[in-house]
Amino acid sequence: MHVFITGATGYIGGSVAAVLLKAGHEVSGLARDTAKAASLQAQGISPVLGDLDDREALIKGASAADAVVNAADSDHLPAAEALIEALAGTGKALLHTSGSSIVSADDQGTGPGRIFTEADVLAEAGWKPEPDKAHRVAIDRLVLAASRRDVRSVVLCNTLIYGHGLGLHRDSVQVPLLARQARNSGVARHIGPGDNVWSTVHIEDVASLYVKALRKASAGSFLFVENGEARFGDIAQAVADAYQLGTAQSWDIDSAIAEWGSGYARNGLGSNSRVRSTVTRTELDWQPAHASVTDWIRKELRNDPADDPTVR
Repeated sequence: MHVFITGATGYIGGSVAAVLLKAGHEVSGLARDTAKAASLQAQGISPVLGDLDDREALIKGASAADAVVNAADSDHLPAAEALIEALAGTGKALLHTSGSSIVSADDQGTGPGRIFTEADVLAEAGWKPEPDKAHRVAIDRLVLAASRRDVRSVVLCNTLIYGHGLGLHRDSVQVPLLARQARNSGVARHIGPGDNVWSTVHIEDVASLYVKALRKASAGSFLFVENGEARFGDIAQAVADAYQLGTAQSWDIDSAIAEWGSGYARNGLGSNSRVRSTVTRTELDWQPAHASVTDWIRKELRNDPADDPTVR
């Protein structure tokens, strides 16, 4: 199978590409410049020069492939539209990457929050995303609607991803943000009481689900990608334990915003995002191998010189 991947130089797309290559598949990837193209080539990925605003490059890459993974930007509408246009009428798979912050709220470290199922998100009545996530939800629904145009369109909605990437990009977002702040200040922090909860998933399990979805997922499927969950207070304490920093401490929202920016502080580190999948294990036979983000942090976070607090 030949798979075209946007975001092949990134964390999710690069990890999916690595697993596909290992399994013997052909992979091509979007590269926005010649340096990125050379990096992909070195990994065994055929580069397609262009960026997400280059409609012709996207259509070229998608049309030449047997399936497409869109893992570059969950919020880029023109890219999603171009990929759908390229695949309309072909029956080919289009996997679009979303994120479970679509069900998060500005809870500022309080919890534990509501648990959402895939059916809750698919039902337009009874649930509305926060205003700043409405655009992403609209793109998700546009991709799902492409199933009516003979595209095997699937949205994979990832939760908090942890673990070291398998491709060119090593780090995820949320745990590295906490780790960097802890290393630089000597104090691990959580927002408010740290009672907010996120569902979690390891990057290796994410990549394995994408590969299964390429083969088996039904057109119009919306899939939460989750295996386990954790309080942010416990995540921050695991970071403190990894760096031997004592007890994690609370931060008010203004201090958190000053460090991480409003988007990350409110939506990524201070919110609740609890979800459950009813499809991935039953219909796709997905069997994730990693279940504890806090165990991984304590055992693996410092498994690289860049994560040593004595290295700046």
